[in-house]
Amino acid sequence: MIYSTATVPVNPPGVTPLTRAQAWAGLVLKARDARLFLPPGLCTRCDVTFDSATHIVREATIGGNDVRELIAFEPEHKVTFFQAGGPREGAIINELFEDDAGALQLRFYCYLGLRGKAPGGPEEREEQAWMDGDKGYRGALLSTLQRTRALVAEGRI
Repeated sequence: MIYSTATVPVNPPGVTPLTRAQAWAGLVLKARDARLFLPPGLCTRCDVTFDSATHIVREATIGGNDVRELIAFEPEHKVTFFQAGGPREGAIINELFEDDAGALQLRFYCYLGLRGKAPGGPEEREEQAWMDGDKGYRGALLSTLQRTRALVAEGRI
């Protein structure tokens, strides 16, 4: 199994601050259309096939893989991506919280397996290393916040 986690400040020094509501709006928009947040060409399709007040189902093509995710919302707190179809199984969570000093933080954590691959095998170890590396989910958190700031500046959030 793969377990990975990363936490970044939402408002580090030198950036235009985001409110919790703005950061939340960015996370919801990312869940609804990953194409707006991922590098160009990485996500080529992202369709919401079911929509309710508490969750959505999306089907997407990300990195050449077709994925189906049930995405649950805990308003202004947590977005959970349950991997219902595709190469991964498990859950990916994005969570907004205040640290002990009251600063807003964005945390990613996941518990995943790779469908059809040996638990703890070379494919899982490679995936774990990528997730924990600089280009993994820590980088995704930072780019999500950067894109959210841009959408706020454009008046779209």
